[in-house]
Amino acid sequence: MYILDKDNNKLIKAEKCTFKSLDLSERQHLQEWIAKEPTSLGEDLLIIQKEFDGFSDTRERLDLLALDKQGNLVIIENKLDDSGRDVTWQAIKYASYCSSLSKEDVVKMHQSYLGTGSAAESIAEFLGVDDIEDAEINVGNSQRIFFVAANFRKEVTSSVLWLSEFGVRIKCFKVNPFKYGDKVLVDFDQIIPIKEAEDYTIKIASKKKAESQAAETRSQRRKDFWQEFIEYNKDNGGDYATSAGTSDNWLSKSVKGIPGASVNVVLTKDTVRTEVYLKAGDKTRNKDIFDKLKEHCDEIEQEVGALYWQRLDDKRACRISVSKPLSFTKEDDKPQIFEFFTTTTKKMLSAFGKQQKLFKE
Repeated sequence: MYILDKDNNKLIKAEKCTFKSLDLSERQHLQEWIAKEPTSLGEDLLIIQKEFDGFSDTRERLDLLALDKQGNLVIIENKLDDSGRDVTWQAIKYASYCSSLSKEDVVKMHQSYLGTGSAAESIAEFLGVDDIEDAEINVGNSQRIFFVAANFRKEVTSSVLWLSEFGVRIKCFKVNPFKYGDKVLVDFDQIIPIKEAEDYTIKIASKKKAESQAAETRSQRRKDFWQEFIEYNKDNGGDYATSAGTSDNWLSKSVKGIPGASVNVVLTKDTVRTEVYLKAGDKTRNKDIFDKLKEHCDEIEQEVGALYWQRLDDKRACRISVSKPLSFTKEDDKPQIFEFFTTTTKKMLSAFGKQQKLFKE
C-alpha cells in the first residue's frame, strides 16, 4: 500500500505489519471495526448480533451475524492474522444452526443487540419494507458465509472454492494493517470470489448446482424404475426377480457357459436396449467369442429376432443388441418397456445359452 504525497508528486510506501505486532486483537478490535462499519466487507449489511452463543444444545460462539439487503443471514467469522485450519467447518456448523432461525428469532436477536429502539423497525427500514411482516428473512438455505483474516491457509481456500461450486455462498476477505507514521491503515480485499469475476462465478456455481440436482433426480428416477421392474419380474417370473435395485443405466444377468457374456437391459434417454455384452478377459478374447457367435447368427436370430451385431473393434468389449424407441421417463411407456425387457431377456438367455457348446474345451 502506498500513500500519495501530492506536494512532491510521489508515492510513499506504507509499512505492512501484523495485528499482533500492533497489539490488536480479534474481538476487541477487528470484530468491532466490522460491527461498526460493515460496509468494509463490500456491501450494505445490518449487524444482527455479536458474540452470539444462544444456539440450542451448544455453547459455540458466532463472531458476527448480519442481514444482507435480500434478507439473507450472513455468518461472519474473524480470524485476525491466521485463518487456522478448521474455520470452514466451524462456519458451516454456524450456518446450519442459523438455517432454522425464524423471522421472529432474528428480530429477537437483533433486539437484544440493540438494547433500546425497535429491532423490527430497524430491520424493516434496512430491507426497504413498510412493515416487518412484509419482509422475507432467512428463507430456505439462503445463508451466506464471510471469512475475514490476514492470511488464509490452503486448507481453507481449497474447501471454500469446492463448496462454492455447489452453490454455497462464501466470501473470503484478506484484511491487513499498514503503518504510516503514527497512523494505522486497514485494507480489506475480497479474494474469493475475485470481485471482478463474482457475478460470473455465482452464475457458474448456480449452473453446476442445477446440473448436480438434475443428475440426482435422474439417478433417483432410474432407481425407482428398476425397483418397479424388479417387482414386475417377481410377479411375472422374470429373470431379474432376484436383482438388487440400482441407480445405474442397466441391470445384468450372466449367460451360462459363454465366458464374460451377460444379458443387460439398458436405459438411455429416448430408447431402451437389451444386449448380450461380451467382456471376458482381453480384447482379443472378446473378438474371438464374438466371431464364433456371429457364425451362428442365423440360428440365434431365428429364436430372438433381428439383432444388431457390433464387434466394436476399437473397444475391448463387444455388443449384440435389440432396441426400441421408448423412454423410461414416460409413465405410459413403462408397461411396454417391462414387457420388452422381460421377453427379449428370456429369448437371449435361451438362444445364446445354447451356444455354450462352442466354448467347451
